[in-house]
Amino acid sequence: MPVAGKMHEFMDRSSWIRKMFENGARLKAEHGSGKVFDFSLGNPKLEPPVQFQQVVQELVADRTAGVHGYMPNAGYQETREAVARTVAQEQDTPVAGDHLVMTCGAGGGLNVVLKAILDPQDEVVVPTPHFVEYGFYADNHGGVLRHAETTEDFDLDVEAIEATVTPKTRAVLINSPNNPTGRVYGAETLRSLGVMLEAKQKEIGRTIYLISDEPYRKIVYGGVEVPPVMAFYSNTLVVSSYSKDLSLAGERIGYVAAHPGVDGIDKLMGALILANRILGFVNAPALMQRAVARLQGVSVDISPYEENRDLLYGTLTEAGFSVPEPEGAFYLFPKSPIQDDAAFARELQDRLVLVVPGSGFMGPGHVRISYCVSRQTVEGALPIFREIGERYFG
Repeated sequence: MPVAGKMHEFMDRSSWIRKMFENGARLKAEHGSGKVFDFSLGNPKLEPPVQFQQVVQELVADRTAGVHGYMPNAGYQETREAVARTVAQEQDTPVAGDHLVMTCGAGGGLNVVLKAILDPQDEVVVPTPHFVEYGFYADNHGGVLRHAETTEDFDLDVEAIEATVTPKTRAVLINSPNNPTGRVYGAETLRSLGVMLEAKQKEIGRTIYLISDEPYRKIVYGGVEVPPVMAFYSNTLVVSSYSKDLSLAGERIGYVAAHPGVDGIDKLMGALILANRILGFVNAPALMQRAVARLQGVSVDISPYEENRDLLYGTLTEAGFSVPEPEGAFYLFPKSPIQDDAAFARELQDRLVLVVPGSGFMGPGHVRISYCVSRQTVEGALPIFREIGERYFG
């Protein structure tokens, strides 16, 4: 075999999104892009805010000597401090620049965290369904992913998480707003989670980190607020990026922020900074670090996402589908009308509608619909969803 056996297995496990991408390209070539309705990828369609364009033009014109050279491995201090001020406000916690590391997106940030905290066979508990790559990230650093069921409406089930914690548990990883469900975990749920984790730490005699993956924090609807996770548990790390709220997915800019009360905060920060270097990230991109330092508080106008959500949610529910209304992010996660979610995704594909089977997210019996797409894509697919609803529920 020309590749590692583990990678061969991983490619099979992650194949759904890749297959949908490949199928989408093929179908668009055959039928024309305007006749294919692609909801498979979470790739933001909105352009970055105009302020971003202005800031980047100013930064590119900077001829200061050494402006493109190496920097401290944690990132520019002025950037760390600017981002930390925002995080401190969001988390209602006195996070300082020295508690923050700039990273190559949230994916890079999660790998930095797991490299820093995991020993071989340490366990990471993740509620299901979850982002498909979490298991790969844990494996990168010798960890083992353990799944905990959520409630019927995809809220955290603190008792299920508690039952999954073992003496090998090093972290609980949550994602709110959630990909793929759009669920935002409420303050009371997070408070209960924090109380439980405090008790389990004492019981097993080791630090359990709470890692909160928050790249969709600013993508919320109807007045929903994302609670400050750090306010409920001191051994918390927040990982985020500017891929969604500034539509900078390709620029790979994010951060890891640690609660100042984390056990052994100085050692942890040292481990995070070293991990950022030895994983090969070295630094988050210099130009983007300077840009986001000047763009704190700026985000895209998410009203097109909300309009897409409302159109799709309304059509799907009227057609008979069971689907929770997303509170954030830009995904719907309806139940498949048949048990085999992959077969249902293929049926939609035959109608030139591309979605991802929920099995790829450890959520079998559902499909994920990504609505960070054009209005034309949404409107073109609505009659097809109505027809399929009539077939199964009419």
